[in-house]
Amino acid sequence: MATVISLFNHKGGVSKTTTAFNLGWMLGRLGKNVLMVDCDPQCNLTGMVLGLEDMETAESIQGSKDGRPLNIREGLAPAFESRPALIQAVECVQVPGNERLWLLPGHIGMAEYEVTLGIAQELSGSLVTLRNLPGSLRYLIDRTALEYDIDIVLVDMSPSLGSINQNLLATSDLFLVPMHPDYFSTMAINSLTTVLPKWKAWADAASSIPTLQQAEYPFPNTTPRFLGYVVQKYRPRAGVPSQAFQTWIDQLEHAVAGTFIPAMQANGLMLDPAIYEAGGYDPAQPILQMPDFNSLIASSQEHQVPIFELTPVQLQQAGRVLATSQASQQQFGELFQVTAKRTIRVIDAIGAR
Repeated sequence: MATVISLFNHKGGVSKTTTAFNLGWMLGRLGKNVLMVDCDPQCNLTGMVLGLEDMETAESIQGSKDGRPLNIREGLAPAFESRPALIQAVECVQVPGNERLWLLPGHIGMAEYEVTLGIAQELSGSLVTLRNLPGSLRYLIDRTALEYDIDIVLVDMSPSLGSINQNLLATSDLFLVPMHPDYFSTMAINSLTTVLPKWKAWADAASSIPTLQQAEYPFPNTTPRFLGYVVQKYRPRAGVPSQAFQTWIDQLEHAVAGTFIPAMQANGLMLDPAIYEAGGYDPAQPILQMPDFNSLIASSQEHQVPIFELTPVQLQQAGRVLATSQASQQQFGELFQVTAKRTIRVIDAIGAR
C-alpha cells in the first residue's frame, strides 16, 4: 500500500504547493511512483500541472468521463451525494515530463463537502446515513493509488482547520509542515501543538466505533507521524539567511524543539528516533531549508516544470544572468534531492519494522 504524506499548515503562503510539486517530481526522478492529490479548493497544484491558461477547458474540471471521475470532488460524490455507485479510482493526469508522477486534480466544489463531513465527524457515526463519509477520503486515495501502482502519495491541503483537513491529516501515514520564517508561522506552530493531538484523539475514537468500521468505506486505523518541517522563502546573504530571517528561523526551531515535538511525542505522533536517524536528519531541524528563488518560481509555474528542470530557452536568459540562475537551479535541485532521499529512507525504515 502507498505511503500517504500530507502537507499541512493552517497558515497560508508557506509554499505547500511548491513543496508538493517539486518534492513529488524529485521522488519520481529517484524511481518512486508518486501521486499528488490536490485537496485545496483553490486548486493551485492543479493549475500548476495543467497550466492556468488551459484550466477552463481541462477535462478534469468537467467532472467525469465515461462514468469515471476526473477530480477529487467527483471521486467523493458517491459517498457525499448518496449515489448508488461505489467510490472508484479517479482517472489521474500523468504530469508531462515525468512518467512516474501523477496528479489527482482538485476542484473548487470540494469545499461544499466541508460542512457535511463536519457533521458526520461530530456525530461520530451515530447516524447510519453519514457513516460512509469519515472513511471516504482515505478510501478514495488508496483506491486511486492502487490503480496507478503508486509508492508515495503527497496530499496538498488548504490552509484551514476545517473538517476536511482534520480528516486528511488524521488518516495520513506521515505529515510534513511547511513554514515561512516569520511571526505568524511561530504562532501557527504553537497552535498546531494543541490542534494535532486533538485531531489524533478524534481519529482514535472514530477508528473504534463499530458503525464506522462497518461502513462501505471503513474509517482507517492509522496514526499520522511527524515527518518533518520545511522552512522556505527567506532572503539569503552570502549563501545564508540574512540576520532578520535567521532570527525567525531560530525562533521556529526553538518552538519546534521545545514545544511542538514534545507534544507530538506525548501523543504518539512522532516516529521512533531510530527511523529519523535512518533518514539522516534530526526532526528538530528542518528537513528542507530553502531560500526564496523569486523569478525562478514564477518561471517554474509558467512552464509547469520544477525550477531544477527549467531550460535556458524557458528562462529566456543568457550570459552572467543565466549562469546565476543555473547556479540557483542546481542548489534548488540538490536541496530537494536531499529531502526526497530522506523521505525515502524514512519510509523504507518504517517498512523494515
